[in-house]
Amino acid sequence: MSLHVIVGAGPVGSATARLLADQGEQVRVVTRSGAGPDHPAIERVAADASNAPTLVQCCLGASTIYNCASPPYHQWSAEWPPLAAAFLEAARTSGAVLVTTSNLYGYGRVNDAMTEQHPLRSTGAKGRVRARMWADALAAHEAGRIRTAEVRSSDYLGAGAQSLLTMAVLPKALSGAHASIPADLDAPHSWTYVVDVARTLIAVSAEESAWGHAWHVPTAPPLSVRDITVLACALADAPPPRLSTMPVALLWLGGLGNPTVRELRETQYQFRKPFVLDSSTATKAFGIEPTPLDVSLQETIAHLSK
Repeated sequence: MSLHVIVGAGPVGSATARLLADQGEQVRVVTRSGAGPDHPAIERVAADASNAPTLVQCCLGASTIYNCASPPYHQWSAEWPPLAAAFLEAARTSGAVLVTTSNLYGYGRVNDAMTEQHPLRSTGAKGRVRARMWADALAAHEAGRIRTAEVRSSDYLGAGAQSLLTMAVLPKALSGAHASIPADLDAPHSWTYVVDVARTLIAVSAEESAWGHAWHVPTAPPLSVRDITVLACALADAPPPRLSTMPVALLWLGGLGNPTVRELRETQYQFRKPFVLDSSTATKAFGIEPTPLDVSLQETIAHLSK
C-alpha cells in the first residue's frame, strides 16, 4: 500500500481519491479547507499548497502527487505560478511522481483535432500559464530532478463538473427555460468525463514509460452544444431545449461586472468553432476506453438535480 497525495477536492481530485481508496491505497487529500471525500482510507488535510514548505511536509513519504488543484478561474495568472513551483519542490524533495491535471488551453487556436504532438502556442494569458507549467515540469524531469507527466482533457462532464455546459446551459434547458449561449451551437466539441480523467491519472502515474509526456484523457466522440443538450433533455425526460447563440458583444458587456464571465472572452474560440480532442494515443497505451456520453450525462444530470 502506497501513499498518494492529491491536492484539490474538486470533481477530478475527489474521483481520483475514491478510485485509489477503493483499490486499497492510502490517500491524503490536501485542500485549504480540509474538504474531501468521506472514506476510511482517505485522510483530509487543511493546508495551503501554494506554500512550498507546507506542501513538502504534506508529501513526505508519498509515492505519487496528483495536482488536481483549481484556483479561481479569473485568478490563474496570479495563483498558478506559486502553486506550480510548490508542486515541483514537493516532487523533488519527496521523490514522488508528479502527475498534473491540465487542459487544452496551451494549444491555443487549432484548426484540426488536437493531439499530444500539437505545439503549445497559446497567445492567451491562461494558455500561457498552463504551457509554462508544463515546460518547467518537463525541464525538471529531463534534468533528473523530478519524475512527472501531464494529463489533459476537454470540458468536464460528471458529478460536480463546472463548465459552460453544466453551469450555463443544462440547468436552464432541463428546467424548460431558454438558454442563450456564447457558442456556435452546431460546432463539434469534445466533452471529458471526470472519472475518465481520474482513471488516466492513476494509469499514467503507475507506468514509468508514461513519465515525461503529456497524455489526452480518453474522451467520447464530440457532440455540438445543441446535440449534447438535446441528448441530456431526452435522458431527463425534459422538453426539447430552447437554445440561441449569444452575440459576442453581449458577452463583453456581461464581463464588465463579472470577473469569471470576463475571462470567457479569452477562450471564446473554443466554442465558436470546432474544438475536438484526439485521445487515441492514451486509449492504445493504457487500454482505457472513454465512458459513453449518455452515462456521463446521466451522472451530470443527477448531480444538477440535487
